Amino acid sequence: MAGQLTRRFQLCYLCAAMLVALCVTPALGQSSLGVQARLLPESTVLRSRDDALSLHLALSQAAPFRVRMLATPPRLVLDVNTLDWTEAPLGTEMPRGVSAVRMGHLPDGWARMVVDLNAPLALRQSEQRVDPETGQAVIQLDLRRVTLEEFEQRAGDETAFAARTSPALLNPDAATLPRTPDAKRKPLVMLDPGHGGIDPGAERGGVREADIVLDFARELREVLLRRGVFDVGMTRNADVFVSLDGRIRAARAAGADLFLSLHADTVPEGIASGTVIYLLGDEASDDSAAYLAERHDRADMLAGVDLSRNTDDIARVLMSVAWQDTAPRASALAEALIGGMAEAGLRLHRRPVQSGAFTVLRAVDMPSALIELGFMSSPRDLANLQDPVWRQRMAEAIADGLEQWRESDLAQEALRRQ
Repeated sequence: MAGQLTRRFQLCYLCAAMLVALCVTPALGQSSLGVQARLLPESTVLRSRDDALSLHLALSQAAPFRVRMLATPPRLVLDVNTLDWTEAPLGTEMPRGVSAVRMGHLPDGWARMVVDLNAPLALRQSEQRVDPETGQAVIQLDLRRVTLEEFEQRAGDETAFAARTSPALLNPDAATLPRTPDAKRKPLVMLDPGHGGIDPGAERGGVREADIVLDFARELREVLLRRGVFDVGMTRNADVFVSLDGRIRAARAAGADLFLSLHADTVPEGIASGTVIYLLGDEASDDSAAYLAERHDRADMLAGVDLSRNTDDIARVLMSVAWQDTAPRASALAEALIGGMAEAGLRLHRRPVQSGAFTVLRAVDMPSALIELGFMSSPRDLANLQDPVWRQRMAEAIADGLEQWRESDLAQEALRRQ
């Protein structure tokens, strides 16, 4: 009987996962990757000069990206999240120092460019710049000539990098590339700075929520990467609008293991102050939670995003079954984060863990939480949010909580497998 129940649960969970995938798949006629940014080929240039190489990749809007150097043979590998390579930007003539350029898409939705190099080059600078008027973005990569020994020291581990990668795209001559065991892969935290672009979020005295949470996300990312326990992704790294579903798609495309949405909202004076962590709930835990959930969805409606969902009775049942596995992990995540903040002596809301129908938390396949770092309607919270010392304390406290949660989650996973 127990085995039958287990198999039934697994079947329902699988159905729910398939349903979720279908819910976030674009309609026929659109890219199957849920493309958010378009390539601007007329402004994209790959240029070599003397002992240097530069790539100027122009996009219709900012997009998450990652870059890596690989050896044997020397290659530059650039991944851009949900980007379409429909129009090849470089033509047929290769610049000096480049033997070939390949472009394609990975199974997880990232777009990849591989540049085969004729000489060992090291990455000197990588950045993304966004035009504040047009919203268009440029990913700029600059490389310089180095010795072969230095290049091999800097180049990444190709075996590890090849996990979840198409061998033909990374190396056309390779038959297969071994996958890295999951146990060796660092868990990926997807940081989601709320609002952005046409949606500035809360505003107080010329201070915008979208700017505050983006700055904090960058600081938190540095803390996490420095500690070396987690890999980190971001749903946005510039002042751009990303829809709520787009944020979830970005997390899934990156293979995120957990999702943290960062906010610093306002509510009517006197109602809220201190840090709160919200979890997904069908019913709001109080009026403030209901107000905030509605306010977050409003940005998508203003941007013309379709908020329709597959919410028939069967979908609700399947989603609730899948959520039974993820919800306890999300709850443990919230408690661990609050514990880290409390140990750091940071001020918490009188009810530090609450729930609400936040659309951005509706991914049933990963633990998700929304952190209200503070409320800009509270003068004390607003001062903290602008204080670099306080932000550093908060970033370290969140990192502490994530590490505590990770240890506990691994222990629970071992028990679940018994």
